Amino acid sequence: MKYYKISHLVKSEDLNHHGTLFAGRSAEWLVEAAFVAAAASHGKPQNVLCVNIHGFTFKKPVQKGDIITFYSKVAKAGNTSITVYVKAVSEITATIHVDGFLTFVCVEPETEIKIPHGIVIDEPADEEERQIRQRAAKLL
Repeated sequence: MKYYKISHLVKSEDLNHHGTLFAGRSAEWLVEAAFVAAAASHGKPQNVLCVNIHGFTFKKPVQKGDIITFYSKVAKAGNTSITVYVKAVSEITATIHVDGFLTFVCVEPETEIKIPHGIVIDEPADEEERQIRQRAAKLL
């Protein structure tokens, strides 16, 4: 599946009391990146709702001035659900700072009744994608 990318410059207003990227800001950007992958893959953003943040693993602090790119891709598709993997990578050091999964569900906008999305998962392109899908398969 295709990776979607969103980049952010980490500025003073994005920092916590330790002077590193605030986890809340990271979570905001991770959810945004995951939504882009789910909505673009489905083709109808108005039909996509976030239903589960499976957790993010914060691996290394992000410093002010770093440029962080959020890569997101569909990792698993049920009949109405779409699980997206997101990782945040420094453009300066190529370090993965955060990663995790989010699940979205497709609904009719007026009624919020679940509807099939029609997304078909292709074969994994490489070992990284195979491992991401294995991790996604273990999520509830």
